[in-house]
Amino acid sequence: MPVNVTSEIGRLRSVLVHTPGPELLAVTPSTREDYLYDDIIDVTIAQREHRRFVAILERFAKVFYVRDLLTEVAASESVRDLLIRETSDIVPSGPLLKEIARRPAEELVQMLVEGQEEEPGPLARTLNECSYMLPPLPNLFFTRDSAMIIGEHVMVGSMRYGIRWSEELIMKALFLHHPELANRGILYDGAVERRYNYTLEGGDVHPLRADTLMIGFSERSSPAAIDNLTDLLFENTAITDVIIVVMPKENTAIHLDMIFTQIDRDLVVVFPPHFVGAERLSILHRRKGQQGMKEMPNVFAALQAVGMTVEPIFCGGERRIFQEREQWSSGCNFVAVRPGLVLSYTRNEATLREMEGMGFAIVPAASFLTEETRIAEGDRAVITFEGSELVRGGGGARCMTLPLSRDDPWS
Repeated sequence: MPVNVTSEIGRLRSVLVHTPGPELLAVTPSTREDYLYDDIIDVTIAQREHRRFVAILERFAKVFYVRDLLTEVAASESVRDLLIRETSDIVPSGPLLKEIARRPAEELVQMLVEGQEEEPGPLARTLNECSYMLPPLPNLFFTRDSAMIIGEHVMVGSMRYGIRWSEELIMKALFLHHPELANRGILYDGAVERRYNYTLEGGDVHPLRADTLMIGFSERSSPAAIDNLTDLLFENTAITDVIIVVMPKENTAIHLDMIFTQIDRDLVVVFPPHFVGAERLSILHRRKGQQGMKEMPNVFAALQAVGMTVEPIFCGGERRIFQEREQWSSGCNFVAVRPGLVLSYTRNEATLREMEGMGFAIVPAASFLTEETRIAEGDRAVITFEGSELVRGGGGARCMTLPLSRDDPWS
């Protein structure tokens, strides 16, 4: 069974990505807030940066693309029926559904990703205004948000904002129908979750071990959905312990992976004010078979309680100004391709210096890809790549990867 992820750090075998494209052109100074952006992105540069990022991933794992897999399954009548049925829940439009029904697979995928503009009327033409009957998906290149693998099961995110709801149905179609993504079933289906205050996004869900999961209670994920997912995990998987990080409601930390990621068996990168000292966040621990939750002194004590002893590396180093600057530019947001070998943006220099102090070699992407620098098995290293435009979208290497299969680093 190809889909199997029980940690954040196991050797990566396969991963799902999406290269940003014309859908980003819909993000303008007047629409950026609607699309959840703080800035606008140069599409050409972002694509070049993403291609370099994927070239690194391809040295370690099989890389699948959302567009390619969706095009393959969209030729199926059952998939098209699914897309029509669930798109009608998001955008109840007769003309739109007819467009979906008649489009060949490649055009249908283009429409789902890049959006479908409405035919302008006289006033819209006069004012040079455009609008979408189906909105584009400029956040889709953050594939981690809209789906997550937990063991051999799938969690389809229930996205906090409607502008991202189409991402859910794309992921659902892929995990239900593509043979490369075979799994034991969708454990949590956010594509049909429309209850008020039931939201849950993949950036908040961190598998740490086959029996342990960490979840961020952020402004994007609600208590009711987290409780629901935890109950499902206890009932259907090997998960016995769930650690909850009660996060601040601020746009600098929309997901847990913006302030915390695991990079080796005994190392995590953290935004220090949220985990160390007087401002540290509340940490809760729920264990299968026990009533209620236990409040823990800090995240390190919570991890120790489940047999995981970890040491923090400070995003931005010791000085608060660098901590804040680099947390904003995804300085905590790493993806591991094996224990102790991770990918990150080049720009977060203070964080990279901290990692050097912990024995990590800093290897630029060009040096790695040309084999000027070789990384021996077992060595700790950070492979860095440029991301000046990608980071404007509000995420880093972890956000841009949906691991499909990893080895178990604890076996």
